[in-house]
Amino acid sequence: MERHITDLIKKSLGDVTGAEFRMFMDFLKSLSIFGEKAPPERLKELIGIIEGQADLDAQFDVSDADHIDRLISCLFMAIPFFVRGAPGSKFLNYLNKHIIPVFDKLPEERKLDLLKALAEISPYTTPQDSRQVLPSVVQLLKKYMPRRKTGEETNFTYVECLLFSFHHLAHKAPNASNSLCGYKIVTGQPSDRLGEDFSEYYKDFTERLSSVEDLTRATIKKLTQGMAEHNKAMAAAKSDEAKDNIKTLKQNTTTGLRTCNNILVMTKPLHLKTPAFIGDKSVNLSWKEAIKPSALSTTTATGVKRPAAGSGSNNLAIKKGRGAGNMQNQLVNRALEGISYGGSGGRGRGRGWGRRGRGRGYR
Repeated sequence: MERHITDLIKKSLGDVTGAEFRMFMDFLKSLSIFGEKAPPERLKELIGIIEGQADLDAQFDVSDADHIDRLISCLFMAIPFFVRGAPGSKFLNYLNKHIIPVFDKLPEERKLDLLKALAEISPYTTPQDSRQVLPSVVQLLKKYMPRRKTGEETNFTYVECLLFSFHHLAHKAPNASNSLCGYKIVTGQPSDRLGEDFSEYYKDFTERLSSVEDLTRATIKKLTQGMAEHNKAMAAAKSDEAKDNIKTLKQNTTTGLRTCNNILVMTKPLHLKTPAFIGDKSVNLSWKEAIKPSALSTTTATGVKRPAAGSGSNNLAIKKGRGAGNMQNQLVNRALEGISYGGSGGRGRGRGWGRRGRGRGYR
């Protein structure tokens, strides 16, 4: 029965809004066939559904804001499945080939979302994918870690994201960093390229590290002073509105301090000729809550809660007064009735992930 329901839902995905697609995915995750003990082929099936909505077979147009929104939304939706071992190669290859090369042309508000998604995915990449994506990450990292002070404001969250991605990708393909950053990592493979001189790359990269470290320490000093001022202001605040505003400032300052501290933790080992790349959970990204060993984070980089990777009745909890459960029931009923707007297997015109949508039906 669950298999039949899944097939009907997949046929209905050619004409769905972003909110409807998320509800469909939440419902599918609640089915036992996609539960915690689901075999790899089931996870691959779910990732395939998300890849279809992301339209990864389409030629990328940087002016297509709808596709960008849908791609990033689907990317975050896929992360819990990457954590469970689902393959992310198609997403990574698309990012590497189509998105990162035109990163400067992306809408400003989506750049950070993309880098956060890349950072969250990086611990779950394969060595082969890591080797392919690493050069693009290094180029972006150099862009946002200038060799000398330029007077331009440093985006520390960009740097945090890229350093985190760099560490986890390089941890899986360490000798790929030799020709990119001038390191001397020996694996015994021809790709070590130990006979070549990359000393200038090492000098360039470590100077960039030192420059961003100086800026980071100066920012930590300012943020620490700012926190002291916020505490004084909070003690003197009278109205609830004033207290709420100060609380928000304190939260932002705390996140900024976490970002800066993460940067210093990640740059320190990179000054060595043979660095030990971080490949564990010792660095917790600044926008994420501390993760307990027994639980996965349920918060996306954009601050919107998503269901945990597991399944179960909690995923289908109906929030009273919000109508979410009723909407979900309607969607499931629609699928069960066999209504399919893109079910022929081709891409249909959906009803929008912002302005217009392009879903994909499935056989």
